[in-house]
Amino acid sequence: MKVLFIGGKGTISYSCSNLAIKKGYQVSLLNRGKSTLRERLPVAELILADIRDPESVRQALGNRYFDVVVEFLAFNPEHIEVDLKLFRGRTNQYIFISSASAYQTPPENLPVTEETPLENPIWQYSRDKIACEARLMQAYHEEGFPVTIVRPSHTYDEGYIPVTGRWTFVERLLQGKPVITYGDGTSIWTLTHSSDFAKGFVGLFGKEEAIGQAYHITSDEWQTWNQIVGRLADAVGVEPKIVHVPSDLIAQFDPEWGRGLLGDKANSFILDNSKIKALVPEFVCTVPFREGIARTVEYHRRHDELRVINTTFNDTVEAILDSYAKAWPAGAWWR
Repeated sequence: MKVLFIGGKGTISYSCSNLAIKKGYQVSLLNRGKSTLRERLPVAELILADIRDPESVRQALGNRYFDVVVEFLAFNPEHIEVDLKLFRGRTNQYIFISSASAYQTPPENLPVTEETPLENPIWQYSRDKIACEARLMQAYHEEGFPVTIVRPSHTYDEGYIPVTGRWTFVERLLQGKPVITYGDGTSIWTLTHSSDFAKGFVGLFGKEEAIGQAYHITSDEWQTWNQIVGRLADAVGVEPKIVHVPSDLIAQFDPEWGRGLLGDKANSFILDNSKIKALVPEFVCTVPFREGIARTVEYHRRHDELRVINTTFNDTVEAILDSYAKAWPAGAWWR
């Protein structure tokens, strides 16, 4: 089976393309060939083209046909229109990477299923993904375009620390500085290691039953943000100083950070994975967060280029803490 990944070097796509290769698929990666923090997959074909330059893609692909095309780099309906023109009649299955943040926010009912409405009034990123899905489903119903929609939630790997600030957050832990956790830290969240996500994702390849369908693929391990930060701190060998800060206050200091919280992470979010498990029985998550984050920290310690300090993030955190501390007695504002 011939599979074309548009992208193939990101947190999710690297694990998926790697697993597809191990399973014997003939994998091609279409990207610009720029440097990456992840190793190049030596047995994958690299097709040099820029998906934002459709003519370069047409020239690079010629008249080639793929059993599966996987789109990791479409973020708005304009990108989808380009893909429809490029891949009509060129594939048996087009898999679009959407986002679980497209679901109703905040959700009225938990757990979230694929039948939960798509509605996010806060985050433009999510609304754009919803619009992409709508256009693709229109193409499916009107012309039989063979789309499958996949909605990841918060997915991480060895190269990605899944907290805002990334290594800067870890460095604050190591220095004994306070770190921010949203609200009271008790909202429930799901983190999925990309190697686990890949099992469900690659299992969709070539499945006729998946055409015209949407699936989310996440771990069944539910954690509070206090637990997430605590397990990250355990991985680096420190006791965290957690400051609980309302998400709307964070948004006042950093609107972009705030949109990602109020439109996603600040809400308890539990997903029912019954649909993907029914179609792909081999989808079983085997990397608990405590183990996965320990591997991530160890990987960062071996790679100097990943341990980047974001001074802007540090300044924002300090400004938030300065403002917030005025409302609390000295020493009582962290756990």
